[in-house]
Amino acid sequence: MKNKEFKKGIAIGVAATLVVTGAVFTSYQKVLFPKGNALSDVKTVQKLNYLEELIDEEYLDEKDESSLREGLYAGLLAGLKDPYSTYYTAEQYKELNTSNEGSYVGIGAVLQKDDTGGAKIIQLYEGGSGEQAGLKKKDVIKAVDGADVTDKETSDIASMVRDSEKASVTLTIQRENEEKPRDVKVEIRDVEIQTVSHEMLSEDTGYIRISEFSEVTSEQYKKAFADLKDQGMKKLVVDLRDNPGGLLTAVCGVLRQILPEGLIVYTEDKNGKREEETCDGKNELDMPLAVLVNGNSASASEIFAGAVKDYGIGTIVGTTTYGKGVVQTIQPLTDGSAVKITIAKYFTPKGNDINKKGITPDVEAELSGDITDWTELTHKEDAQLQTALKEIGQS
Repeated sequence: MKNKEFKKGIAIGVAATLVVTGAVFTSYQKVLFPKGNALSDVKTVQKLNYLEELIDEEYLDEKDESSLREGLYAGLLAGLKDPYSTYYTAEQYKELNTSNEGSYVGIGAVLQKDDTGGAKIIQLYEGGSGEQAGLKKKDVIKAVDGADVTDKETSDIASMVRDSEKASVTLTIQRENEEKPRDVKVEIRDVEIQTVSHEMLSEDTGYIRISEFSEVTSEQYKKAFADLKDQGMKKLVVDLRDNPGGLLTAVCGVLRQILPEGLIVYTEDKNGKREEETCDGKNELDMPLAVLVNGNSASASEIFAGAVKDYGIGTIVGTTTYGKGVVQTIQPLTDGSAVKITIAKYFTPKGNDINKKGITPDVEAELSGDITDWTELTHKEDAQLQTALKEIGQS
């Protein structure tokens, strides 16, 4: 089950156009449509041809033929009505690889489009050049090397920083509760995405948060666990809340440091072919364990929680998980683009199908009152974490 992805995602596509006239359709069909027939009938091609003529005659602005073609490919996958099957342009596929590999060249910041224009920093990676330069969460990037970016998309702003040929970049940022913007010079360098963070919550209780499962996660978890053991950890909380999933190889790599000998997860495709991932049990966890989950814990996170629950080696605490029990594979195309398509279902060690159902925690726990963002809480304010601590015997 190599190179398969277990991650929550949404596919959005818009049907566009491809111009192929009826007279030469047969020869084009052999080249463009070697399999299937959804787009290979004359009426479909004629309709696409008409839509492009309509755009040429009526559309107010200039058309971008490349965008129209990309839209056609995306629309074809969107027609499956499967939220996990999608088409990636070459640029989108490059970004996807960055996420899965867990490292890239940049400043160590995660950006989100800001309502006032520009991009808001919503996360800074520990030890990254952005953090070291003094950037803070909620800073809004307004300019890059003096070039205004308030009207640009977040991906374009990230590219301006990442693709700069200089060793550093000057960001003009607007900081919360400050009237005037400030300039911050930030070094551009290799960044390893921190998917694992850890700390001791008491003299004997360790806490590990996994934000997603990428290629670097297993090794980061191993180092975090060893550090906590050195500090006297005898109980462990693993936090998977809001973890959207990631790579199968990554979650299995972590679970092989926890589970007893046996099955981790198995998949079955449309033809009933079964593939299994197993654990040799040489690193079975020997301490009380609680795993925190919520409605945004999806896919690979659910593989983790499902295995822990089936083997009974820990207590699942929180709210019912997202319910993504299907597997996607990514097929790169020769032009740099790629297609992600659902190919199988996965099942927990005991054969549970959790797709569209999720995993029900052993102990239900909600956040207090109207609070929805647990990351803004202190540990004492976090009712779900406090419940998990009680389950492993910490008062």
